[in-house]
Amino acid sequence: MKLFLTSYLAGTKELVQNFLTQNDIQEILFIPTAANVEEYRGYVDEGIAALKESGYDVTVLDIATAPHSKSVQVIKNCTCLCTSGGNTFYLLQELKRNGLLDLIKQRVRNGMLYIGESAGAIIACPDISYNQIMDDKTIATELTNYSGMGLVDYYVLPHNGEFPFVETTAQTIKIYSEKINLIPLNNSQAVIVENGVSSILTEPL
Repeated sequence: MKLFLTSYLAGTKELVQNFLTQNDIQEILFIPTAANVEEYRGYVDEGIAALKESGYDVTVLDIATAPHSKSVQVIKNCTCLCTSGGNTFYLLQELKRNGLLDLIKQRVRNGMLYIGESAGAIIACPDISYNQIMDDKTIATELTNYSGMGLVDYYVLPHNGEFPFVETTAQTIKIYSEKINLIPLNNSQAVIVENGVSSILTEPL
């Protein structure tokens, strides 16, 4: 499995470009769905722009509105999937409602590259419950099971110490650090998983 888990795609532009170059990727399928329920969604445009500026062909797929058959087809055929940030609980709800979470998990295990930004990184973890301090879980009215893809055995905490998440990340660490294996990341850090090894890297200045 090859994963790139980050807080902020635009803040790790060089790291993600190196990751994609090493794996000979030209095309990226981009899922912005988590931002559908957020007031601010500028990071989605920033993420798409960062990938396009680096020379990648980006196709956007909103799984909440696209026909199910189309979502299945493009996910089955893509070589790299990027899931953007927003509300983690809404994102997981829509992936499960459309029967896509297991498909993505299977594709990643079979070699598809996965880039997860914020909420997109959290759903790669075993469970997303720990993120309820940062995200409003009541938005996902149909979600009853908070299990994620379990692609890693730890729990990424994005935006550690970053505005406007200073208090919520600190509170999450205080409550959950002794219960689960938290991996806090600031907006210039990413976890890269290759050959079963996870490495935390920081964007060069």
